[in-house]
Amino acid sequence: MRVFIGFDDTDILGADIGTGKVARHYERLIPTSCKVWGVIRQQLLVDPAIPYTSHNSSACVVVDCNDPAFEEDLLKIAIEHLERMAVPGSDPGLCFVRADHPTISELQNFGLKCTRQIVTQREAIQAASSIHLSGHGGTHDGIIGAAAAVGLTASGWCGRFIEFSGLRDFPDPVSVLPLMQKGIRVVSLDRDACQPRHEDEVHTKGWLRPRLWGGQAVLPVNPSGPGRWESVGEKRNQDKQKKKEV
Repeated sequence: MRVFIGFDDTDILGADIGTGKVARHYERLIPTSCKVWGVIRQQLLVDPAIPYTSHNSSACVVVDCNDPAFEEDLLKIAIEHLERMAVPGSDPGLCFVRADHPTISELQNFGLKCTRQIVTQREAIQAASSIHLSGHGGTHDGIIGAAAAVGLTASGWCGRFIEFSGLRDFPDPVSVLPLMQKGIRVVSLDRDACQPRHEDEVHTKGWLRPRLWGGQAVLPVNPSGPGRWESVGEKRNQDKQKKKEV
């Protein structure tokens, strides 16, 4: 059994814990017989009309579990965790659904819509009409991001991993083979289509964040020298980002 759990706590400016940390910390609480496959950050539309804190992102935790009987426990733990971790003044929301749910495609369409235009709570509720979607404080606006996070992740082609196979423990640089052994595919974006060898080094700039492409963790890289590659993207300087009060 695979389940998608979307979190959006729409944290407030200056908060120490945002949606990403809330989602990642959920792994510590689940039953030992269940395993987090990955935690994926999803970027939604940034628009002055949308009340966001800094980037208008949400996160989805993907959990694999052999026993469907744990489904209720996973949901209960997620709700309690979100309510406990959400910052006072925020508008947290949660979405929970099994990967084999017959209407999950409606959430996928909704998620894509959230990357292109402004949507409402009513639209989120309609997209998740037979799926668990709940608000846990404030205006409940977090249900929009939570539903979108699940939809985009379920599509298999959106977002970047903020947790996958201990990605924060890899050194910089790191050889290609250890990444592959952990399930991270290293793919060259070079126009000549040369592919990284097992012994080649990847320089991550201290920020290893694979993409969710084709339902897999894929690290896009560009050549930077013989046997050397550099991952695409780098950590943003938070101080330079535009921030907006909720």
